[in-house]
Amino acid sequence: MTHYTNISLSLKATVEKYPNKRAVVAPAGRDKAGRIMYTQLTFSQLDQLSDRLAYGLEGIGISRGMRTILMVTPGIDFFITIFAMFKVGTVPVVVDPGMGIDRMLQCLEQSQPKAFIGIEKAHVLRTLRPGYFKSVKHWVTVGKKWFWGGYTLDQLLAIDRKDAYPKAQTTKDETAAVVFTTGSTGPAKGVVYTHGNFDAQIRQIQTHFNIEPDEVDLPTFPLFALFDPALGMTAIIPDMDPTKPAQVDPTKIIEAIENHGVTNMFGSPALLNRVGGYGKKHGIKLPSLRRVVSAGAPVTPANIEQFSSMLSDHAQVHTPYGATEALPVISIGSHEILSETRQLSEQGFGVCVGRPILNTQVRIIKITDEPITQMRDDLLVEDKQVGEITVKDEMVTAHYFNNREADLLAKIQDPDGSFWHRMGDLGWRDSKGRIWFCGRKGHRVETQKETMFSVPVESIFNNHEKVFRSALAGVGPKQNQLPVMFIEPYEKMADEKAFIRELLELAKSNPLTKNIEHIFIENAFPVDIRHNSKIFREKLAVKAKSLLKL
Repeated sequence: MTHYTNISLSLKATVEKYPNKRAVVAPAGRDKAGRIMYTQLTFSQLDQLSDRLAYGLEGIGISRGMRTILMVTPGIDFFITIFAMFKVGTVPVVVDPGMGIDRMLQCLEQSQPKAFIGIEKAHVLRTLRPGYFKSVKHWVTVGKKWFWGGYTLDQLLAIDRKDAYPKAQTTKDETAAVVFTTGSTGPAKGVVYTHGNFDAQIRQIQTHFNIEPDEVDLPTFPLFALFDPALGMTAIIPDMDPTKPAQVDPTKIIEAIENHGVTNMFGSPALLNRVGGYGKKHGIKLPSLRRVVSAGAPVTPANIEQFSSMLSDHAQVHTPYGATEALPVISIGSHEILSETRQLSEQGFGVCVGRPILNTQVRIIKITDEPITQMRDDLLVEDKQVGEITVKDEMVTAHYFNNREADLLAKIQDPDGSFWHRMGDLGWRDSKGRIWFCGRKGHRVETQKETMFSVPVESIFNNHEKVFRSALAGVGPKQNQLPVMFIEPYEKMADEKAFIRELLELAKSNPLTKNIEHIFIENAFPVDIRHNSKIFREKLAVKAKSLLKL
């Protein structure tokens, strides 16, 4: 008997339980007094509207298995569209605009799409750069203008079918979506999600975080909102630019939490820092929050402690670990971080990301940049030794889109027929079974004397009261690199030379940093636009080479 699975089936199940519960709530402007107004859909309305749109998409030839570019901003239309796509079995292709227009266009072209659904700005882009969209045959505009060609969303929703759209007959191994990585440490890759991956992710999140029926979510990263209807959570779309979390207005985030009794919130470390700093300064409390989830980059204990000042005693900041290819696989809560692991992190042991979630298996293997064809016992390192983190679970994606080379470098066959995913991250396992993250494999610096790992080394400098963050970069060929530190201070230094001398003395006082002789001040690090937290150390390495005149 064939087992069908599809994230839209979870929406149907939610409708049966909570038909009149709010599914999506989005900002709709402000009144004369400056009070925010909202528009909303119940789960029943979302199901009915996405059924109508599914009929509409199918009617214009957007069919099951068809890769379809999706460029729609967070809001009511996004939810209607994505669930209609899942119901049809259409494959959304999602690319982060933060990677830059040229790289984004290359990813879109690489996906060989046959359809395009986007807001008007997205259609402007495709008319200006038509060469990247030659494979596209079907166009849908989310907006009022008709002159972009194809159809508008409103036209497709006007097809008023009273009967429910037939349940999507998709199998667990069938492609559900293609989501491109940001490419922060190399070329962006299209991660192929199956319907089985999504189903396993929902179960992983539901169980680990103990999501309850009355939950209200504030997903400040749009893609994470996708799971809310399947989990039965009301999604509150925040009044913010999702591409600039580090510049968010903290009063608007706090306003949304208080207006709707938000119980669950996702925020990048940069957003947490901005909102937490404001909240602590003004003595704000957010008692409705049961949990805060932060990911995308390592979250410092100081950032966690600051945001926790707004939470009740039972609430925690969770820092799940994962990647686009596998999320979440490991997790830890703020109670354990602040009471136990923080001190070790500040001493250079790395960032403790916690224990594997549920049935996720984690192995630490020897560091190599070469492909590994099969998992073997002799690849494993001893506990407390740094190696590459590998994971195995149902929700771990199996391959990339049309990228055999990336598959060879990232996947390891297991003798039992399954596979392991290489996270590209370095870490070690302690005696309590916890994993400690030490940085990206590509960010390690190999000198003639030692191998230096970014996170432990940087933590020594991050302890300095004037340092906002730091970044280790390597200059020169592997095995003979020169370690260089970049420092981003909290504020511009009046005497940079004196500050650097002070930091060099700090470096000499610790065995992890004693061989660092070059330190540069950088007032604004290059970071990813998605989370404003991942530092582009590759760019800093190029700058270091220029500064050192090598």
